[in-house]
Amino acid sequence: MARDKVDRIVNGLAEHFASAWRLLSDTTIYLSSLPSGKVFQRYENTLRKWRHSLENGRRNPEVVTEVRSQIIAFRKTLRKMGYDIRLGAYEIKFEGFRHDDAIAEGFRRMVLFIAKDSLYYLTGSENHIELDRILESRLKNARISESMRRHYLWYRWRQNTLVLSGADSEMKESFEKLQQLVNENTLFFIRQLKKLP
Repeated sequence: MARDKVDRIVNGLAEHFASAWRLLSDTTIYLSSLPSGKVFQRYENTLRKWRHSLENGRRNPEVVTEVRSQIIAFRKTLRKMGYDIRLGAYEIKFEGFRHDDAIAEGFRRMVLFIAKDSLYYLTGSENHIELDRILESRLKNARISESMRRHYLWYRWRQNTLVLSGADSEMKESFEKLQQLVNENTLFFIRQLKKLP
């Protein structure tokens, strides 16, 4: 609960100091990533109008301030409707395969289990096979026994970008399927993984 409150304060400050362009970009990315595209279609003309106003009025501080305040009000409305628009500021990037020397680059080990409607993951300094064993044991103790796809990954944050690389124990075909799945369900994965340390 305290973590959520801190997150809200940090995100509020980030929004307060963000440029109109940044807010518009994050909002557009978020809405365009929603499943079915219906929400994006509903607001596409409004987003386009704001972009046009910012392009034409970039040297007029009053225009930029007015558009920015409209975007902030819109974002508040979306939040009240239950949309987590902060997710538009995050992205997931895939960078091939890495080995144990990835630790020197700031990467950490993670095993990721993907079920039908949920993700389970574990990070740590143990090797990927041991992390897999620990996570499987925890899920078994919690009586979670649905079918899951397993991935052995290296990860690190670069600002708001989560970089994922395959580990030696990750099959190439499996890693390619993960990339496809993430590209098709980006917000779902960001929502689940954004609190990775």
